[in-house]
Amino acid sequence: MASESLTNRKPKGTGIVTRLKKLAFGMKGNDGLLYKLFIYGLLIGIGFVYLFPLLYMISYSLKSLDDILNPLVNWIPTQLYLENYQAAYAVLKFLPTLLESLYVTAIPAIVQTAVCAVVGYGFARFAFPFKRTMFVLVLATFIIPPQVTVIPRYVFFNEIGILGSIQAFLFPALLGQGINSAIFILIFYQFFKMMPKALEEAAQLDGAGYLRIFLTLALPMAAPAIIISFLFSFVWYWNETYLAAIYFGNSLTTLPLELQKFVATYQQMYPQSGGEASEINEGINMAGTVMTILPMLVVYAITQRWFVEGVDRSGIAGE
Repeated sequence: MASESLTNRKPKGTGIVTRLKKLAFGMKGNDGLLYKLFIYGLLIGIGFVYLFPLLYMISYSLKSLDDILNPLVNWIPTQLYLENYQAAYAVLKFLPTLLESLYVTAIPAIVQTAVCAVVGYGFARFAFPFKRTMFVLVLATFIIPPQVTVIPRYVFFNEIGILGSIQAFLFPALLGQGINSAIFILIFYQFFKMMPKALEEAAQLDGAGYLRIFLTLALPMAAPAIIISFLFSFVWYWNETYLAAIYFGNSLTTLPLELQKFVATYQQMYPQSGGEASEINEGINMAGTVMTILPMLVVYAITQRWFVEGVDRSGIAGE
């Protein structure tokens, strides 16, 4: 008996090692200290990569020329120098350009979201000839870069007389061929495909037609997909400068378009004595960039909760 008790007795250090393993790796291997340190370190690193350009722009936009030239001033300026923003506000013609940007961005985004919802619902809930072929063709439009079709579209838009107006964005959006419309059609298709068929059958027994089912049953359930589609569409229309410059010409403008010619406009507005072009410093450049992305930051700050919920529920994360 004495020999058995000696053999069954665990070494004194075994309990300490077990506790250290639990502390480091946790009970399930994913709730320990090392795992949490790795996850938080990874998140901080990824967050820094995304936040560094924004922090850099904000820091330099608040620096005077003396602070920019001073090697001892790195991130925190010696004073909040707001004249950079005053100059950028005047160069961008901020308020009228902002209103014009919202005009050519929000309306096409709303139209594109509505049309993609209808197309996605049709593909998801109805059976018709060549359905799969047509769906593949719709998705294939996402693969084709816009540079390939810009010349035929430009010629066609010129013939029907919609160049230089918002109709150059609205017309493709109405036909389900707006900027990246195929992605939004796929999002709505996946969402409506998951909708229980019993709900449609119950509504039909109550006398509801297809249009009423879509408006009163399908659309309210698809609110996360609508939010995701509208926000992404809004951002992509806002950042689109290639097509906007070609289709709008000098008739319409946006903040990103004004930012592209920011230096030239500044030199025209603030010439040096003798007629020479004035030099623009980095602080004014960064102030113009911050003011251009500021509306997007405000939109995201307001809609962050619905945006995250929409990503989680609309199937965009791979569900």
